[in-house]
Amino acid sequence: MDLFEGLGSEFAPPAPAPERPRRVKKPKPVAPPTAPLAPPAPVDLNAPPAVPLADTLTLANFAHPQATREVVLGSARVAYEFKRGKRKTIGFLVGAEGLSVRAPRWVALRDVDAAIHEKSDWILRKLTETQQRHARVEATRIEWKDGAGFPFLGEPVVMRLDPKHGFASVGGTLDDAVEEGGPRVLRLAVAQNAEPSQIRDAAQAWLMRQARKLFIERLDHFAPLLGVQWQKLSLSNASTRWGSASADGSIRLNWRLIHFRLPVIDYVVAHELAHLRVMDHSHRFWETVESVVPDYDLLRRQLKDEAVPRWG
Repeated sequence: MDLFEGLGSEFAPPAPAPERPRRVKKPKPVAPPTAPLAPPAPVDLNAPPAVPLADTLTLANFAHPQATREVVLGSARVAYEFKRGKRKTIGFLVGAEGLSVRAPRWVALRDVDAAIHEKSDWILRKLTETQQRHARVEATRIEWKDGAGFPFLGEPVVMRLDPKHGFASVGGTLDDAVEEGGPRVLRLAVAQNAEPSQIRDAAQAWLMRQARKLFIERLDHFAPLLGVQWQKLSLSNASTRWGSASADGSIRLNWRLIHFRLPVIDYVVAHELAHLRVMDHSHRFWETVESVVPDYDLLRRQLKDEAVPRWG
């Protein structure tokens, strides 16, 4: 408590009238400071142009040359060959030409479409793998001229046209490499001005002779190990099959196998001989193959993945 409060107030001059309070203007809110704008990025004149949106929506296209039906699977349009036949289930085959579908005569088309969509992941994967394999094969297309090359038993070979060499009866001979670590030289009894088709035919004849000789050696090696006897060997030129076997002991092997390494050839030879014991691809069949080719699965993948030279 203040002890002097009110002392002598009666002698004090009258207090001035209170002033009217002034209206205080509220300050306008100030916007928070903003970060300065970043300068525009420099333009890279060497950068690829932007991809138009329409192009990003373009469907991949897989078309069989004998296609009769078409379906869209995910981001791909698949035109496939469709046939009906005497079979119990719907079957799918993805080959070099594209997708083929086989169905029983009584199956409705809507059921065929449903089966295709159910297998779409597998179909697209196989079509993509086949397309990529075809691209690799095209990259190995042989130019039939002096100095061109191809693999022989997994190793590079270079062709030299040498009509004066003394091997007209056998068509060619394989020399050692000119340089250490370099390719071996296949000398063909063909004129320097020969047509590409003549060079190709001479090279094919030589390769087929080598293939027949080697295949017989490997058949004779594996047949006793598997307890079977083969009767006849034929060379094939199939585009989608490496070999086949008949119950009568006949064996067919694709002569183009001669491009692969010997272990891959051995796998195919053992595979066909194993069919003389087990005429299907059951678990017992693969056990039979494994008994003579333990790493058959690895060799099988190599056979599928390695590009075979394009002849044409």
